[in-house]
Amino acid sequence: MTAKIDVFSAAPALMKKWMGVSVDVAASLEPSLIELVKIRASQINGCANCINMHTAEARAQGETEQRIYLLSAWREAPCYSDRERAALGWTEALTRLSEGHAQESAYEALWGHFTAEEQVKLTLMINVINGWNRLAVGFGLWFEPAVAKAAQADVAA
Repeated sequence: MTAKIDVFSAAPALMKKWMGVSVDVAASLEPSLIELVKIRASQINGCANCINMHTAEARAQGETEQRIYLLSAWREAPCYSDRERAALGWTEALTRLSEGHAQESAYEALWGHFTAEEQVKLTLMINVINGWNRLAVGFGLWFEPAVAKAAQADVAA
């Protein structure tokens, strides 16, 4: 796929800030949970770029192939914790916001597993990955995981 525009060249100051927020939010909860959320939202949004990137990152952090492969069927798969299930339910509810009002039951599930602060952090992460999905799909972005990692390091510097 060829990008329609280079978003980092077209709006460098804002994209640097966006990347910085993305990195900060991703660091606010446990990495394994963050990657599951990123992958699941990206699956729903049909973002090949982000699925590619975040499955590679999840593997690098020790995530199993089984849990990555079963993510689209997480409700039926016994390999996710109750905390992960609550996060995935919230991810789906917010990512599919236009499809109905599933967020009430998903929100109720959060209280048993996430503090109020963690709920805000998780919600910000869901917003961030949905934003990246829209940038990637909208502009035809494709970053190999190693290239994306280097861009994150540049922002951190």
